[in-house]
Amino acid sequence: MANYLVIVESPAKAKTIKKFLGRSYKVEATMGHVRDLPKSQLGVNIEEDFEPKYITIRGKGELLSKLRKVVKTADKVYLATDPDREGEAISWHLIHALKLDKKNTQRITFNEITKNAVKNSIKEAREIDMNLVDAQQARRVLDRIVGYQISPLLWRKIRKGLSAGRVQSVALRLICDREEEINNFIPEEYWSIEAKFVDKENRSIESKFYGLKDKKIEIDSKEKADEIISEIKKASYKIDEVKKGERIKKPVAPFTTSTLQQEASKYLGFSTSKTMRIAQQLYEGIDIEGEGTVGLITYIRTDSVRISEEAKEQAKKYIESNFGKEYLNEKGYSYKSKGKSQDAHEAIRPSYIDKEPKSIKNSLTNDQYKLYELIWQRFMASQMSPAVYNTFSLKVSAGDYIFTTSGSTLKFEGFLIVYNKEKEKEEEINFTTNINEELQLDYLEGKQHFTQAPARFSEATLVKTLEENGVGRPSTYAPTISTLFNRGYAVKENKVIYPTELGEIVIDILKSYFKDIVDVDFTANMEEQLDEVERGEIPWKKVIREFYPNFSETLKTAEEEIGNIDIEEVTDIICENCGRNMVVKYGRYGKFLACPGFPECRNTKALYEEAGVDCPSCGGKIIIKKTKKGRKYYGCENNPECEFMSWNKPINEKCPKCNSYMLEKGGKKKIAICSNEDCRYSKELE
Repeated sequence: MANYLVIVESPAKAKTIKKFLGRSYKVEATMGHVRDLPKSQLGVNIEEDFEPKYITIRGKGELLSKLRKVVKTADKVYLATDPDREGEAISWHLIHALKLDKKNTQRITFNEITKNAVKNSIKEAREIDMNLVDAQQARRVLDRIVGYQISPLLWRKIRKGLSAGRVQSVALRLICDREEEINNFIPEEYWSIEAKFVDKENRSIESKFYGLKDKKIEIDSKEKADEIISEIKKASYKIDEVKKGERIKKPVAPFTTSTLQQEASKYLGFSTSKTMRIAQQLYEGIDIEGEGTVGLITYIRTDSVRISEEAKEQAKKYIESNFGKEYLNEKGYSYKSKGKSQDAHEAIRPSYIDKEPKSIKNSLTNDQYKLYELIWQRFMASQMSPAVYNTFSLKVSAGDYIFTTSGSTLKFEGFLIVYNKEKEKEEEINFTTNINEELQLDYLEGKQHFTQAPARFSEATLVKTLEENGVGRPSTYAPTISTLFNRGYAVKENKVIYPTELGEIVIDILKSYFKDIVDVDFTANMEEQLDEVERGEIPWKKVIREFYPNFSETLKTAEEEIGNIDIEEVTDIICENCGRNMVVKYGRYGKFLACPGFPECRNTKALYEEAGVDCPSCGGKIIIKKTKKGRKYYGCENNPECEFMSWNKPINEKCPKCNSYMLEKGGKKKIAICSNEDCRYSKELE
């Protein structure tokens, strides 16, 4: 009997695959990559046409020795690593590390770990796709050149342990630019007018002011609002126009990596890294009671919304059997992938349609169940009929002015029976809809509002923005965000991402000296070139050859100019251990005081900078402080007795309108804004 060896990355995946193959197959796991560039050096020979230097990853020697012994007894080796660039590269490295005979070695891939998929992959075994390998090599070498040549500059000027990765730097720039937008934002006042009319039967019609019949009117002051309200009160009121209709709400496409991360963040509160970790478990296999290890979902790194015909047919049968024919979308949907999708894999969907979440709940952890349910429901909904709403809208005339009201009621739930995450507010029609019928005014009020600054990123919205701008790919979103947090460049509080002082310092240096590296369009174009390598349109080294000359010149200039910048500030605070003047250093969470006599003297202490203003509550000094995660705020020196705290710097000035304390906002152009949100008085500062 012939002996076959199948090599995968993880033990969980190995366990799932074993049950589909006969006794002649042995399945082993590599535990990820076995070869990589060395950590201690650049590992790319610039002089020899950017040739990478690969070494065995520390700790993998014993595993490779074991695999070599197993390979000797195998008649054929199947490399079954993940079906993407990274997986292809792992398989290619295995051929070299294990010195595999290419005649007896083949590559197999499957989008889902099911019996049919695994068996079919062996029938369709192929050679290594070097275009995929080269795309991975190009990304790895690019990232190594950027990271290993810029990072030392940050070490010299700020502190060791910092990094300037190619994609992470763009993500950090987006976060810092958004923070700057928020700081520079000046709220603008606007008003709305709401009214309640009643018909002859004393039934209410709640409406909002629109303007004139042929023109919407924007109200930007109380005076203008009062003038319009005064005119409305003198008018007569009647129903001017009635429209009734029907609206169709189509289901959303099945999940891609990006949309899965966004929805899991929004509805489950999962971080991107947690989502991917749990999704990987569901893909590789879960021990299901009575069945053994089962891969529950398809491959999780994808930017495609494509679905196989087999999966569509299974969904169709399930929907018709469990919900009825009216819930089935007979024509089927043709979802389109957004932007520059590689479309290499199917969308993320359940591997077995009949494995309803509740039926296997006891075999899953709470988090696994929540994520699997989300994926299962989203896919099923994507194959179902649309929801149908009855809609109505009407206009009420008040002299020359118009008020509008609209609403809808659900006529047929369609896909919403399975996936209804954003429930719409329904408005029953419980009032007259006769044109020209006269109404009485019951209530009329003007309401003041202020425009809002753009929202800070959550993990979900940051992923969405990266995807929309073509920065990074499905496999890079989660590790990119994790790196920003691990390096102390950004923090997450209440699901919102803030840049730290350290992150802002780093991005300022990168923007000053490495404009291309932090440029969104440049990075997106680089991703497109990597896709061209994957498609076999350009050699991978051509991408590096075109990138490196300009980068090298920029690096030389930066090394010369950054060398002349001294961001280390000497203070008049004396080190009590050795008598030297302490200096300001930059740590994970920003500035701190350190003795310049390091390593002989290791004295450090917290740095409390005075903001130069008095506390609005008690008159004490305002100190610049930091949260535990490193976010800057302004607090009173008399804390905890005085609880004053503000994210913006207070100024020694009272609001002329309401006497509240004022705050400083803005970048180059500073403004003072009232801390009272109901007032919002503002003025420019010199």
